[in-house]
Amino acid sequence: MTGFTTQEMARARSYHRPRYVALLLDLVLSAAVLGLLTQLSLPLLAAPPAIGTIAAAARLPVAWWRYHHDRAGGFATQSPQGWAVDRGKEIVIDALLLLVALAPLFWLARRFPHGWVWPTAIGAALLVFLLGFLAPVVLEPVFNRFRPLEDEALARRLHALAAQAGAPVRAILVADASRRTTKTNAYVSGIGKTRRVVLWDTLLATPEEQVAVVLAHELGHRVRRHVAVLTALAMAGAAGFVIVLRLLRPHPVPRDTAFILLLGLALELALLPAGSALARRFERVADRFSLDLTGDRAAYRALHHDLATTNLSDLSPPKWLYYWMFSHPTAPERLSDAS
Repeated sequence: MTGFTTQEMARARSYHRPRYVALLLDLVLSAAVLGLLTQLSLPLLAAPPAIGTIAAAARLPVAWWRYHHDRAGGFATQSPQGWAVDRGKEIVIDALLLLVALAPLFWLARRFPHGWVWPTAIGAALLVFLLGFLAPVVLEPVFNRFRPLEDEALARRLHALAAQAGAPVRAILVADASRRTTKTNAYVSGIGKTRRVVLWDTLLATPEEQVAVVLAHELGHRVRRHVAVLTALAMAGAAGFVIVLRLLRPHPVPRDTAFILLLGLALELALLPAGSALARRFERVADRFSLDLTGDRAAYRALHHDLATTNLSDLSPPKWLYYWMFSHPTAPERLSDAS
């Protein structure tokens, strides 16, 4: 029993199968462009932001197709101009972050040709932590506006639920996601004082009982320290990447930027199945936490059914793709867990 009709499963499949083709095309295109850039020796390509911008620009056709696919599916609400502005912001921010990450690496490699790896590894780990701390207050506002939850009755209920979970929250924020999409979502972000729970405004039309289950799920991530664990793993991964780079490029220089990005892509794809498996496990733990905290199985089942149909989640993805990169259990799996 999946909890979904044959028509619902077929509709989800027809929406996602072309997206998976686009995903593979995007990966091949990224690898091909970066591979080509490693073979070129133009003066401009000595600047990491230039490499990052060229690599990002090469992926725009696939991103444009995804946008139109979502428009055709009735999900994307953003105008083409708004979409272009967001992509421009992403490219600029990614180029700046690439410069912030690689400029110290190249300086240390030049200044300490035999001992650069250890300070660089420590610096890479600290940069991951810093980005996790600053992202909610520096990066997220670039793309969304946030406001406190204005429904006072719902806010009181959710704050009481957080207190019951032993994880009181300073603020429950609402993001203006509806200007981009009809899909719904919620998430936790930040570390320490920047940690917060964010609900998409598209979620507010959901019945209160289901919103409570959503919050309980996000509280589960906090109580079980999933964000902390994932942050620690990302920090370790950044440090490990520097060590691997040292083995392959003992004396990295700016012209190695494309190679560094290609190496990062290869390692990310290789480690993705393990990361996805851990993420799915954390999602199941948070689901169980939400059931235990709310005790409302009916709301849980209604929520995950409605989320799957509203967001048109893939109800039966290809197995190889599921184990490779799905960070969440499928909706039928989540409904089965509540049975």
